[in-house]
Amino acid sequence: MIVSSVLVLLGIGFTAAVVLAVASKVLYVYEDPRIAQVESVLAGANCGGCGFPGCAAAAQGVIDGKAGATVCVIGGDEIAVKVAEIMGLEFSSMERQIAFVDCTGGIRAEDIYDYEGVPDCRAQNLLYRGNKMCPEGCLGYGTCVDACQFGAIEMGPQGYPIVDPELCTACNGCAVVCPRGVITIWGQSARITHLNRNTDCLAPCRQKCPGQINIPRYIEQVSRGDYAGALETIRERIPMPLSIGRVCPHPCEGVCRRKHVEEAIGINMIKRFVADWEMNSGRRLPIPCASDTGRKVAIVGGGPAGIACAFYLRRLGHSPTIYESMPKLGGQLRYGIPEYRLPKDVLDWEIQGILDLGIETKCSQKFGTDFSLNTLQEEGFEAVFLGIGAWMNLTLRIEGEEAEGVETGTEFLTKVGLGMETGIGKKVVVIGGGNTAIDTARSSVRLGADVTLMYRRTRDEMPANIEEIVGAEEETVHYLLLAAPKRILTDDDGHVTHVEYIKMELGEPDDSGRRRPIPIEGSETLIECDTVYTAIGQKPELSCLYDESGTCKLNETKWRTLDAHPDTLQTAMPHVFTGGDMHTGPALVITALGEGRKAARSIHQYLTEGSLHYPTDIQRELIPYTMFTNVPDVGLRKRAEMPHLIECDERTCSFEEIEGTLTEEETKHETCRCLRCGLTCYNRDMGEDEVCTGDDCVKLA
Repeated sequence: MIVSSVLVLLGIGFTAAVVLAVASKVLYVYEDPRIAQVESVLAGANCGGCGFPGCAAAAQGVIDGKAGATVCVIGGDEIAVKVAEIMGLEFSSMERQIAFVDCTGGIRAEDIYDYEGVPDCRAQNLLYRGNKMCPEGCLGYGTCVDACQFGAIEMGPQGYPIVDPELCTACNGCAVVCPRGVITIWGQSARITHLNRNTDCLAPCRQKCPGQINIPRYIEQVSRGDYAGALETIRERIPMPLSIGRVCPHPCEGVCRRKHVEEAIGINMIKRFVADWEMNSGRRLPIPCASDTGRKVAIVGGGPAGIACAFYLRRLGHSPTIYESMPKLGGQLRYGIPEYRLPKDVLDWEIQGILDLGIETKCSQKFGTDFSLNTLQEEGFEAVFLGIGAWMNLTLRIEGEEAEGVETGTEFLTKVGLGMETGIGKKVVVIGGGNTAIDTARSSVRLGADVTLMYRRTRDEMPANIEEIVGAEEETVHYLLLAAPKRILTDDDGHVTHVEYIKMELGEPDDSGRRRPIPIEGSETLIECDTVYTAIGQKPELSCLYDESGTCKLNETKWRTLDAHPDTLQTAMPHVFTGGDMHTGPALVITALGEGRKAARSIHQYLTEGSLHYPTDIQRELIPYTMFTNVPDVGLRKRAEMPHLIECDERTCSFEEIEGTLTEEETKHETCRCLRCGLTCYNRDMGEDEVCTGDDCVKLA
């Protein structure tokens, strides 16, 4: 009996063992030992800032490929290196990222209603987009503050969140709960590559700036004495504040809300002040660049667009090489803008600072002759930026245009820029009304000529900057308006002696919005001269794109510019991008700089992601509801005046720089005239008899 009982028990035990053995094979769940290893090196805070419910889940996410080595938002590079080692990966330090608040409104944004008992931004947003007049700004209930696990955000005194960069871990929790997109997580690369969007907090000046500079932010920084921070803000969008501070016609000031009170803010004067502050300080501010990627990019053209493209590619970690046909970089900045507006030593100082980031240059290299797209590819360049500008001059198409003594304004200015003999005479006629015509006329005066500028419309229709028009007049340039050349007369040696012109009158507006000039029959008149400079427009020289068989893989537009996608600037050849005057036709320097940055953004995506993408809500036009002209409750403050270094009667004797820089006190005064505008909000500021200090100004997040 006992034996049989033992046998039964042994049988049951054996059967159970067999069942358990089979079950262990069938039901066994394998746990990757790396999960425990990864969890052991994480911070162990179980804070959830990484988006996973605790460190164990985060470790599982790393193993499953749902998270990277940088999963721990509070651990930093030290923990990331350990995680990467466990996973058998290489780790390179990530750039610092923090939460950024893109709103300046808060309590300044008008309330339209309030839903009592709904103290949450998300809930308020569901109720007809919330209680603020501004459709994009912060609702101010602090939902982001509650979402932050690290105490890095608080609601500031102006009614929008303030981020403490020392505590922020870029966990993204605040951005996830913000229903308006007011908070974003970004680092240097994201700031550089950001394109203005209709949902951004865009003051009118920011909307109008071709370079997309965050103007209210840098003005605020200057008002607080943070000149280095202001330059950093400016350089996120354009690399050449010294040059732009001297030559930009500041279209941003044309839409400044302050002008509806008295005069616009001297935005460009403030930019020039901080740029000159750095140059005169005797040191260069450090410009951070991402880790080297080893990707090579050829930049064809060393003008503003090419310099900007190279600058931002280098800051994004790539290795650009600039090819330039002229002896030095600068393009029209060097060879088209006279020294009295932009001294060459200032330009040299600024360009050298850009090259010092690690940008290689090859000057006196002509595209289409010394190298081509094919040879660049053979040399290992993975992408190419074409920015050769618009150097081909339009012709008058009149009799005698080929006479001796007739030359284009750009040819003349280039000779002046190179220090060459110009062959200028004593009586000069300049034909045109743009900036090139004005620069040509004012340079001719400095070379001892009596100058008449002929333009077929009136002074009001001249496309040149009004400051330049006034400056030329102050320097004795004579204006012959409502006059168009008919032919050029010469002597027996073929040298120009006169220009025959016909008087004009203005008719109905043309496509440009300006009244069309109409000839007055029988009004032909002669003007004596020995030199004629024509400056009626330019276009890109695209013949360099064609190979020996006369074919070109790139496309032209009907305006004889290089065709490219308007948002990515990618051409018909996927690895070739363009920008600046070659793409837009002759435009502002700051427009070329802006296009250079936009192209760098696309090239960066092309090299690192293999595809291009851009927001669907890019801000292209002025946002109508932000362009109101009724700006009440603003005290009057007189605009600062740009100082002149030399008197009017002394200007014509040399090419010395004419305009100076505001003093620190004048700059501070000008920054305090700024209304710190958002989309619809602005400061109801103090009157002239009160004092504005940095602490009185709204501090941007």
